[in-house]
Amino acid sequence: MQLGAFSLSLTVKDITVSQAFYHKLGFDVVGGESGQGWLILRNGTTTLGLFQGMFDKNTLTFNPGWDATGNPLADFTDVRQIQQVLKAEGTPFHSEADDSTTGPASFLITDPDGNPILIDQHI
Repeated sequence: MQLGAFSLSLTVKDITVSQAFYHKLGFDVVGGESGQGWLILRNGTTTLGLFQGMFDKNTLTFNPGWDATGNPLADFTDVRQIQQVLKAEGTPFHSEADDSTTGPASFLITDPDGNPILIDQHI
């Protein structure tokens, strides 16, 4: 099972302050809109999402269909296939991808310690 690109989605109090802090650590903005409360930052192949007012907790995020720098992959495991495998293994879901569609979709699960995991396919 290929989960795709990994990033950590951080819940932040002040996106401007957080952006400035992570910039000092070498992260540059590669996407998002600070006015909408979200930015995507990258340092090499390490990606962080800053989200103000969108998530309750920091979230592990995987993007099927993308490599580590957000480029589309020709071959990948569709989010719906990943969901089917996890369902068959008895994993509980907080939200599910619509199995009757193709293309962009997502689902949300939680690990045993309460950490949210978002599987978010954009292609």
